Amino acid sequence: MPLCCSRRRFLASAAALVSDRLVRSQDAPTFSTSVKVVDLLAVVRTKKGEIISNLTKDDFSILENGRPQNIRYFSKETDLPLTIGLMVDTSLSQLKVLDAERTATFRFLNKVLREDKDQVFLMQFDMAVMLRQSLTASRTKLEEKLSVVDAPTRAELSQQTGGGTLLYDAVVEAAKTMKDQRNRKALILMTDGVDTGSDLTLPDAIDAAQRADTLVYSILFSDSGAYGFGFGEPDGRKVLQHLSKETGGGFYEVSKRQSIDQIFGLIEQELRSQYSLGFVSDQPVRVSEFRTLQLATREKGLVVQTRDKYWAQR
Repeated sequence: MPLCCSRRRFLASAAALVSDRLVRSQDAPTFSTSVKVVDLLAVVRTKKGEIISNLTKDDFSILENGRPQNIRYFSKETDLPLTIGLMVDTSLSQLKVLDAERTATFRFLNKVLREDKDQVFLMQFDMAVMLRQSLTASRTKLEEKLSVVDAPTRAELSQQTGGGTLLYDAVVEAAKTMKDQRNRKALILMTDGVDTGSDLTLPDAIDAAQRADTLVYSILFSDSGAYGFGFGEPDGRKVLQHLSKETGGGFYEVSKRQSIDQIFGLIEQELRSQYSLGFVSDQPVRVSEFRTLQLATREKGLVVQTRDKYWAQR
C-alpha cells in the first residue's frame, strides 16, 4: 500500500476518534470548581399566610445587586436531607418553660428526623455555650442528651464569672457547625431573645448565619415573671425578628393562641415546602463581599420568605 494512502487513512481515523471524543464530552455533564452557584431556599405564601407549593421556575425572578440573574437550577424541596441545629436557652429566665420546650422538641424529633437522611445537633446556652450532642442521625442519642438539658445549678451559678445568657455567642458557634454542611440548613432557636453577656453582637450573629447559608427560626418563649416585678421585662422580640428576617427564617411567639407544639408543626411544614433556586452571578467575584438579593414572584400579592443577601467568596 502506498505511503500516502496509509497516511491519509491514519489521519482520517485520528480525526474520527477526536470527533467521537468531542461528541461524548459534550454529552457528558461537566463541572468546574470556578463556577460558584448561589443557592436560595424560599417559602411563598399568600397574604393570609397560606403556603403556595405549585410554582415553577418561570414564576420567579432574581436580582443580585439590582441586576437580573438567570435562574439555572430549580426544584421543590420536599425530600432532600435536612441539617438542623436545635438551640435551647437554659438561663434562669427560661426555668419555668424548659419542660414545655423539651417535650415539644421530643415530639418534633419524632415527626421530622429521618435517620437515613437528616442530621441534628443539640446546643444549650446560658452563662456558657454547650454543644450537648454533635451532628447525628440517631434519634436515641438526641433524646438522651435532650433529657439532661437544664438550667444551671446553684453550684454552677456560684462559680459564674461572665454574663448570664450568651445568645449571640451561641448563634455564632452554631453557625460554625453549619458552615461546611451541604444540605438544607436551619437553626431552631428557643429563647426569650435577651442576651446578657455575649462577647459578640447581634450583627455578628447575623453575619455568621448568613455566611453559613443557614436559616434561623426563632421561637420566642418567655416567662413574664422571670425578671421580677417592677423592673420591666426585657423585650427580645425585635432581636429575634431581625435575626430571622435577615437569614431567611421565620419568627414565632408562644402564646395562649399558639402553643410551642403548633409552632414546631408550622416550622416542619415550612421545611418541607421550600423552593430551591440557584444562579451563577454574571459579575465575577473580585473581592469577597456581601451582595444583595431580591427574589420575587411574577404573580402580585404573594409574600416570599428568603434571605436578602449572601456572602460572595472570592
